[in-house]
Amino acid sequence: MEFSAAQIAELLQGVVEGDHNIKVNNISKIEDGSPGTLSFLANPKYNNFLYSTNASIVIINKEFKLEKNIQVGVTLIRVENAYESFAKLLSIYAEIKGEKTGIEQPCFISDNAKLGNNCYVGAFAYIGKNVTIGDNVKIFPQTFIGDNCKIGNNTVINSGVKIYHDCVIGNYCTVHANTVIGSDGFGFAPNNQGEVFAKVPQIGNVVLEDYVEVGSNSSIDRATMGSTILRKGVKLDNLVQIAHNAEVGENTVIAGLTGVAGSSKVGKNCMIAAQVGIAGHLKIADGVKIAGQSGIGASIEKEGEIVQGSPAFTIGEYKRSYVLFRSLPKLNDKLNDVIKKLNQSQN
Repeated sequence: MEFSAAQIAELLQGVVEGDHNIKVNNISKIEDGSPGTLSFLANPKYNNFLYSTNASIVIINKEFKLEKNIQVGVTLIRVENAYESFAKLLSIYAEIKGEKTGIEQPCFISDNAKLGNNCYVGAFAYIGKNVTIGDNVKIFPQTFIGDNCKIGNNTVINSGVKIYHDCVIGNYCTVHANTVIGSDGFGFAPNNQGEVFAKVPQIGNVVLEDYVEVGSNSSIDRATMGSTILRKGVKLDNLVQIAHNAEVGENTVIAGLTGVAGSSKVGKNCMIAAQVGIAGHLKIADGVKIAGQSGIGASIEKEGEIVQGSPAFTIGEYKRSYVLFRSLPKLNDKLNDVIKKLNQSQN
C-alpha cells in the first residue's frame, strides 16, 4: 500500500514541508533510506543524515532547526514528537502487514470452544475444551491452548506458544513465539529423611491483564494455588522467567534473562534491566529501578529507589563503592610498600 505525505501528515496531525503528493510504501532507517521509504529523526546523533538520506519522507520534531545553507532533498513532516509519531506508524504498518483472518487447515478446535468474530487460527494450532476466544484474535500456527483458557479481544498469540489449561489472557495482549504460559511452578517437598523430593501439585493458573506483552521464549509458571499475575500494561522481554504466585505490577517493564522467584511481588511502574535475579517472597516497591545483573535478596520498600550490584544496594553507594573496587590493587600496593618500609626501619 502507498501513502502520500499529505495522508501521513493528516494521520499524525503534522505539517508537510515539501511535496505533499510524494508517496511511500515502506519504512527505513534514516541512514539507510531509499526512494519510496519513510523515516524519522529524533536522536541528535543522526542529524547529519537528514541532509544525505535517500528516503522520500522524514518525520521530524516541530522545533527542529535546519542547518543554514544546506539543502534538504527530502519531504519533511513536522510533528510534536517524532519518535512517538513514528511508533504510531509502525503499529499501523505492523497491523496491516499482519492482517489475517480465517481458520487454516489442518488444525484442531474443540467442539465446545467459542471463537469471536474476525479471528485467525493458523495451521496445526490446537484449541482445547471450553476455551473462549474474543474478537479479532490472531492465533498463529503450531500454538497450543489448553482446556478452559480465556483470551480477550484483539490479542495476538504467535507461533509455537503453549498456554496450559485454565489460564486467562486479557485484551490487546501480545505473546511472542515459543513462550510458555502456565507450566508448573517449581514446587517440591522433601520427605522426613530429606532424600526424596515429592512434587507439590500446582493447581492455580496464570492471569495476564490487558495490554501485556511477553517476549519470545519466556516462561510464566502457574500458581500453586491462586494466580501468577501480570498486571495491566506489563512488558516482558525475551527469556524472562516469572515463577509461581509472583505478581508484576501495572506498567512495569522487565528486560531479558531476568528471573522473578516464587511469591515475590513487583510494584507498578518499575524498570528492571537485563540479567536481574529477584529472590522469592520479596516485595519491590512502586517505581523502583534495578540495574542490569543485580541480585535482589531483600525487599525494596522505598518507592522510586534505584539499586545496583549483587547483592544490590542504592545506586549512589554502589558508584562510590565501585571507585574503591577499582582502586583496591593500588591500595594494596601502597599497603605492601608501607609494611616493607616499617620492616626495614625495625631492622
